Amino acid sequence: MVFVLAIALSPTRNGENLFLSAGNLGNIVRAVSEIGIIAVGMKFVILLGGIDLSVGAILGLAAVGTATLMVNSGWGILTTVLAVLAIGACFGALQGYATARLGIQSFIVTLAGLQVARGLARIWSGGLGIPIAYGDGPGEAPPAFEFLNGSVNGVMPVPALLFVLIGAAAVVVLRVTAFARHVYAIGGNEKAARLAGVPVTRVKVAVFAIAGLLAATAGIVHAGQLNQGSPNDGAGYELDAIAAVVISGTSLSGGSGSIGGTLAGALLLGILNNILALNNIDANVQLLIKGLVIVAAAALQKLHRSIA
Repeated sequence: MVFVLAIALSPTRNGENLFLSAGNLGNIVRAVSEIGIIAVGMKFVILLGGIDLSVGAILGLAAVGTATLMVNSGWGILTTVLAVLAIGACFGALQGYATARLGIQSFIVTLAGLQVARGLARIWSGGLGIPIAYGDGPGEAPPAFEFLNGSVNGVMPVPALLFVLIGAAAVVVLRVTAFARHVYAIGGNEKAARLAGVPVTRVKVAVFAIAGLLAATAGIVHAGQLNQGSPNDGAGYELDAIAAVVISGTSLSGGSGSIGGTLAGALLLGILNNILALNNIDANVQLLIKGLVIVAAAALQKLHRSIA
């Protein structure tokens, strides 16, 4: 429905519907890729009945790390990517351990994690954005890293392709693995899952590590698309990721929901952002409209469940 409304509300230029133009559709999927990747990790956390407020800050930390290691330290692409992904996964795993072993609510743990990740990013970058220039000399990143700002066959943006591949992998994991059954069991009733022999601590650590890993992946993509790493990157992304999950009908209490709905939710947010921008809607009004749409979508999903 949102797609149809976007077509109807789109401005035209020389008789062409701007929303349906190939360039604009490519911009939508490119823009939604980072939020979508984060939303996949957020989905796992919410299925547990938790929440992760640190993912936007981890994205900023990963973007800074990517730029710093390649530009200032002269690292290659592979070593940089592996190091940044390890940082994201370890950061998430520590948060999962604190939640599971110390019994602290994930909201509190990841709120603290948000502050820690932002602080680390600012210390690492000196509080400044680090531009990425490409070349073979000192202070330049390997030119091959520019592939993240390109597209496959001139059609599919590389970040969107990564989003699709990650989403497809998550679908497989949630449908066929014992790990997924443990995640759903913990989200449905953690005490019963523990009594049934589910390794609750291990699963929670793994889920938060996945969320951190995917947030770091989005940070690498972010650095590649914007050609910089800034400690302020990713601010508010955690809220869009949560919104994408909620719009899909996933209960915040955990235990139910599919990854396909989350991918659709991320795309819906991207379309909404795009059509508002095409119509030159004031940024403050855009926030208001997005908030109302998210509440309306969540209310409709709840109504649908109650009727069913």
